[in-house]
Amino acid sequence: MDKRGALRVLGAFGAATLTFTLSACKGESKPKFQGVDVTGAEYAKDIPLTDVNGQKRSLKDFSGKVVAVFFGYTQCPDVCPTTLQELLEVKQALGADGNKLQAVFVSLDPERDTPEVLKAYLANFDESFVGLHGTPDEIAAVAKDFKIFFKKVPGKAEGTYTLDHSAGTYLYDPQGRLRVYERYGAGPQLLTQDVKTLLGGA
Repeated sequence: MDKRGALRVLGAFGAATLTFTLSACKGESKPKFQGVDVTGAEYAKDIPLTDVNGQKRSLKDFSGKVVAVFFGYTQCPDVCPTTLQELLEVKQALGADGNKLQAVFVSLDPERDTPEVLKAYLANFDESFVGLHGTPDEIAAVAKDFKIFFKKVPGKAEGTYTLDHSAGTYLYDPQGRLRVYERYGAGPQLLTQDVKTLLGGA
């Protein structure tokens, strides 16, 4: 092989090595979440609703924290209390970093979930949990942006009803970017791992 050929081989080897190194670096830098990685998604941009104290809220209010957003209603028989209890367990599992997790509960039931009802309900889990409500149109708009399905289902007694709704939790990193969708039933251990990953700067 002549000198020119040898240089071409070395050049190709160097390029291949560089490509492998860059790929390896990219692979190491991408976090592995337990939930569904939705980084870069063009939906679920904000939560422009009102809290129990009458204040308009935004994701920017919770800058520096991992924000967990969940949709439901206070008379939900199982999914909602289970999810809120799991978020409480995650906060406790974080120890000293527990205050870096902000749970946000968005009510899909403006008819019954008044600010007073929401406040009392969330206090059963953790007083730091934020409850949001709004007009039917406001809630419908936010639910649509988050791809949340909900539907009123008439109960057996006249005037009663329940709500069928999507059950899952959205996680935002401390910079306010949507990162993970946690399916209902995953459990607090997996949720805790993802929150720790986001707090670690992933």
